[in-house]
Amino acid sequence: MSRIIGSPDVFAAIADPTRRAILNLLSQGEQPVKQIAQPFSMSLPAISQHLSVLCEVELVTQRKKGRQRFYRLNPEPLKQVSDWVAHYEQFWQDKLDVLGNYLEDNP
Repeated sequence: MSRIIGSPDVFAAIADPTRRAILNLLSQGEQPVKQIAQPFSMSLPAISQHLSVLCEVELVTQRKKGRQRFYRLNPEPLKQVSDWVAHYEQFWQDKLDVLGNYLEDNP
């Protein structure tokens, strides 16, 4: 799977623990930015920057209602991550199978 340099990168977006925590919060449903910011000890502008990164890679969508912005999880881009991990999951399963066979043959 190739990635274009300079393009929005789901892997880079989820590398940050704060953004992963935001995604976890949004997995519970749509929330306004102030509610998203409550569990974090950082400024509202900092949370907004994290949300901006997540929106850029389309992991999060936003809608405006009056003066409030509501954010919602869009899990589709995480399929890239799942596909990448699945490749390595098979690799490690094969290695464990070989190890298991070796241990059975050499008690």
